[in-house]
Amino acid sequence: MKIELLKSMMVATTALALIAGPAFAQNVKENYVPVTDEMLKNPPPEEWLMFRGNYANQGYSQLDKINKDTVGKLQLAWAWPMAEAGIQETAPLVHDGVMFLQTNNSIVEALDAKTGDLIWTYRHVLTELPASWSYQLNQARRQKNSIALYGDKVILTTADAKIVVLNAADGKVVWEKQVLDVLKGYSYTVGPVMAEGKIISAISGCSIAGTAGGCFIMAHDANTGEELWRFNTIDDPENPKQGESWGGVPPENRWGGTPWTTGSYDPATKTTFWGIGMPGPYSELIRGSGDGSVLYTNSTLALDTETGKLKWYYQHLPRDNWDLDSPFERILVDQEVDGKTQHLLVTAAGKNGIVFALDRDTGKYLWHKETVKQNVVTGIDADGTVHINTDLIPQAVGEEDLICASVSGGKLWMTGSYSPLTKAYYVPLTEACNTVAPTQTEFTAGNAVGATKFGPRVLPEGITDAGLLDAVDINPTQGDHKWQYRSRPSMTSSVLATAGGLVFGGDAARNINAWDQETGEVVWSQRLNAPIGGYPSTYEIDGEQYLVVPTGYSNAASSISSAFPEIPLPTGSGNSIFVFKLPKS
Repeated sequence: MKIELLKSMMVATTALALIAGPAFAQNVKENYVPVTDEMLKNPPPEEWLMFRGNYANQGYSQLDKINKDTVGKLQLAWAWPMAEAGIQETAPLVHDGVMFLQTNNSIVEALDAKTGDLIWTYRHVLTELPASWSYQLNQARRQKNSIALYGDKVILTTADAKIVVLNAADGKVVWEKQVLDVLKGYSYTVGPVMAEGKIISAISGCSIAGTAGGCFIMAHDANTGEELWRFNTIDDPENPKQGESWGGVPPENRWGGTPWTTGSYDPATKTTFWGIGMPGPYSELIRGSGDGSVLYTNSTLALDTETGKLKWYYQHLPRDNWDLDSPFERILVDQEVDGKTQHLLVTAAGKNGIVFALDRDTGKYLWHKETVKQNVVTGIDADGTVHINTDLIPQAVGEEDLICASVSGGKLWMTGSYSPLTKAYYVPLTEACNTVAPTQTEFTAGNAVGATKFGPRVLPEGITDAGLLDAVDINPTQGDHKWQYRSRPSMTSSVLATAGGLVFGGDAARNINAWDQETGEVVWSQRLNAPIGGYPSTYEIDGEQYLVVPTGYSNAASSISSAFPEIPLPTGSGNSIFVFKLPKS
């Protein structure tokens, strides 16, 4: 296997050197097959049509040629350097033999998924912003899964708050729409979910000075761009409890509530489920909300896709004072119990890593399970009421407390996956704490209103391993740890579960690993050029299964690197994708 790895890495180095030369001319994918609503409801196993593979956001593939018996034979098929630096959070999509690759600064590339040859590139011209708008400028360097496929189009949400629709065959613009004002601070950092002709997307930038009063989940017509509905995550006049929960703070002085991760969708009930982030400013001492729970921050929202109306909500962390937001993947799971189908929503909702199971038809709390060390949530009642550690709520500017998990997780954007083979949810995590203290801060254009000082990330007392992959058993009554895999370096990628009985994911030490879903044993590992990032995925062409592994710069790695000083991080970004496959028999 070492000889195969050496050959693979030599091929990768050559590929990266050759491709890094002059720009390629724009080409055309001939006879592109449109993506239909039926395909999205029942994705072909050989393709990867959306962010997490299916509407349920499970991150699971039905392909099984790469399995526990064959994974050791994987060889590099091709590699590609990403078009732009920045945080590596890409989610490559594959359809009709084409890989559609989004990258930072709203760039999209189409590659031949079998050979890695470039078909076309779309490079969006971003709105020019002042250099002093540091937080907003950084939004363009942290875009993740910002494309979707529908019909014969690629739908792109951009860092300057536009929806751009491209021809999938040649990358040319069909139409574009300025959705919200980038000069107020709005942007897109995540892509949409397509629901029967609707582009359902969520805006970011809701913690920037100019965006007070509104953070939105919206639906637009896929053909015309017409806005069909919008839902404000921090101002809901139809729910008096929501307004009261801000403790008298009027809507025009509220910030936060960002839906940082693309939602899931249940076509049977026409419901989309989104996780919502923290309030702003981060400390209630500065934001003036008193002991209010500040709805709908740190909540799951279930919205009717036809009307945009709220069906239910559940708050995972009320009264957040520490930027421990809860916007991460909402996974839909159906299980048979006593002859009846139980409709579940499972999520490691927030940075504290607590896994929740809810009834997705009603929002009823079912159970929770803790993963990493955390000291903010003290308990959760049988009715789902979450209690926080009020001793950690600062009473004065500059008052400092050690908070676990940290502002960078615990759990972060790296998504977990659910395997129907094992009925387990595989969650990538980091053990970490940091100090938090409120500050008096002037709110300036293009910059965040957090008004909080964070100390460096450190390991919790008594813990020596930063990385954790937790396999949580999923059932309607109570979850448990199926197994836990701990490692010195932190986890830096999302994970992929497959019908081959494997879970793929990677770490700051540049290792892409395959774990046995049943036992947690590492059965295959390859070291690449940079920390593993983004969203590993898999597809099949001409009977051959491929494994896609993104690599590159990782905030999740650099901010906790002092916990594993023996593992140096690369100095460059290294943003690339590596594509492996089994050799032909």
